[in-house]
This record gives sequence, structure tokens and C-alpha cells, in this order.
Amino acid sequence: MSIKRRTVLTGSAAGMVSLTSGLAAPAIAQNEPIRIGYLPALTGPSSSTGVGINRGVQLGVEEINNSGGIKGRKIELITRDTQSDPTKAVNAVAELTQRQKVATIFGPVNSGEALAATPLIARDKVPMLHPCWVDELIDVKKYPMAYRIAPTNTQIGKGANNYVVNVLKLKKVAVISDTTGYGTASANTYVPMLKAIGAEVVYTNHVDAANPDLKPELLRMQSAGAQVIMPWSVNAGFLSRICNTRGAMGWDVPIVGQTTLGSGQTKALLEKPEYWNKVYSNNFRQVCYINGKLLPKAEEFVDRLKKAKIEFSDTLLWWVALGWDSALLMGDTFKAVGTKNDDIVGYMNKIKDRPGIYGTVTWTPEQHNGFPDNEVVMCEVNSLKDGAFNVAPGYSS
Repeated sequence: MSIKRRTVLTGSAAGMVSLTSGLAAPAIAQNEPIRIGYLPALTGPSSSTGVGINRGVQLGVEEINNSGGIKGRKIELITRDTQSDPTKAVNAVAELTQRQKVATIFGPVNSGEALAATPLIARDKVPMLHPCWVDELIDVKKYPMAYRIAPTNTQIGKGANNYVVNVLKLKKVAVISDTTGYGTASANTYVPMLKAIGAEVVYTNHVDAANPDLKPELLRMQSAGAQVIMPWSVNAGFLSRICNTRGAMGWDVPIVGQTTLGSGQTKALLEKPEYWNKVYSNNFRQVCYINGKLLPKAEEFVDRLKKAKIEFSDTLLWWVALGWDSALLMGDTFKAVGTKNDDIVGYMNKIKDRPGIYGTVTWTPEQHNGFPDNEVVMCEVNSLKDGAFNVAPGYSS
């Protein structure tokens, strides 16, 4: 099986059980598929993350279904492409929760869309799993059925800021973001954090990701004495223009920031390969090369992906692994407790040190953030191989 960029699983006819008038109602209920509402951004300017996660989700669901499903019931993904647009995510929520009657929702996978959709999913009392980083997306009082299978923005920013100030020993910082919900929330969160650990933020701005000319912004950074550029965006075009502009200016400062800096999509938009030098992005210890090697379970997963002919040229290992981990977690939850909302929440509230390819997860009734601080690291983007990177210089093994 080959999963390409635009493949979308919306439920397979082969996975559906044929229903006839001769079957009693209980038999129908026992054999109909378990529906998961799925809100990836498969198109649009912030689709890099969604495309990669989608490959892992589909592979995971396929494996569950090929292994007999959940006690004989197939999983059916009801997929709605948010197109990187919060409005489309909001419109999809009503359909998934009210008409499709899904058992749970996975996504949105970008924070901008999740900020708009999460209150509505909570209103409709549907369990929600997502990988978005913006801190306020998890609040057990406001959103008691929402769980994050990823780090928070604070954890991500702490990792990047620590690398700049305490490893690279750079104090004068330029922070730039795009104008999405994720971009602005990230920059607004990280600037005070930088100042708190002794950095001087000499430039900060939110810029339209479609802006074709970022040279004025980088000239302002340069004239302010910036020693490092910290960009926050999931838009590969925006990030590649920062790298290209820095390179064309001959400005030899590092770029440290969001994980999409290291995506194949960003690489493909570089004007010269060397413009990826001295670029360091967020990543995760379990899917990085440490002393030249992946952890055994990550290496085994890469082999599995290659056998399945998963495309790697435009994505990252951690995105695919996150999708895989999420699909298997949802499958294990249904297998353990079924599809009733309260039972799903009760089960997820007790997950402790669940090992994944991408990361470890622990949740409690009081805390629906579950990613360990020590698994958030920085990596060298120009070391990209099979969607993974070397940990950045300065980390111990």
C-alpha cells in the first residue's frame, strides 16, 4: 500500500458489514463501524503537519481493521479536511457531532483551527483527542473531555528558549510569527519566557504568512543587533522565505524555532541547500538520531513505514508517528471500554506512561496534558534522513 500526500480515508465499503432486513437490531448495533470524526488540515497553507499525521492515522486504522477491528467492529474515519481554515473546522464539528454521531473526534491538528473548534466539541459532549500545542486548548474545567497527545506551547518554547540562551549562549533575540492563532499565541507566550531567563528580545512582530518579501523584517532584526531568529509558524512557505532571505543577505545567524523548519516541504522551497545550515527546530527525543542511531522502536517503525511505501520526502517521522500512536490509542480505548462518552473519559483519565513511537503519555482526571518535558529537544534540520534528525549540538546522549 502506498499512502501519498492527498490520500484521505473516509470509510471503506469493504469495512462495512452488509445489513439486511433479516438482522435483528442488536446484531446491527454490534457490527456497525465505530465512527471517529477526523479533522486534519490536508490542504491549505498550514497543511504540512496534517499531511504527515494523516499518513500515520491511516496506517494505524488500517492495521486495526485488518486485525479484526474492535471486537469485530471496524473503525471508520469520517474525515473532513479543514483546509487550514478555522471556519471550515467549526462547520465540520456540527456535522460530526450532531449528524454523524461520532464516538470521538481526533483533531483539529493545527492550533488555529482547534481554538475555534474545541469549545463546540465540548458543548456537544464528545471526547476529543488532539496534538495541538496552544496551552489554553486544554482546561479540564472548560473542556473536560479534551486530551492532548503532544507537548504544550510552554514546553515547546521552554525547549527552544533554553537552547538559544543556555546552549548557544545568545542573548539578543528576534521573534517573528505569522498571524494565525498558533503563530500569535506562540510569540506572545515565548517573549516573556525569553526575558525571564535573561534574553533581550530586540525585535518581535506578527507577519502575514503570505507576505512574499520578508527582507524588511530581517533588516529590522539585523539593525536591532539580533544574534538569532526565532520563527513560529507551521507555514512552510513562510519559514522557507525566512531561511532564503537570511541566506541572500549573507547574515550568518542561527534560526531556532518551530518544527516545520525541518520539513521536506520547507526544504523543497529553499533557493540553495546551504540555507538550511545553522537551522534548529523543535523535535522529540524518541524520534531523533542520538549518536547516529534511532531508538530501536523508532527504527522498527521506520522499517514498517518503508515496507508500506509511506512517502517521506515531504514530511517528518514524528508527524507520522504521532498519527500512528493516536490511532492505536483510540483503538485500545474502544477495545477496553466501548464507545460511551463517560467510559472513554474514565479510561483516558487513568492512562499512565503509555509508550508510543512519538512520545510517552500520562493523563489524570486533573491533568489532560501528558507529555514529558525531557522528551522535547532541538534538532539539526540539515541532518534530515527518513523524516528524522540528529539532536542539535550541545545535548548529552
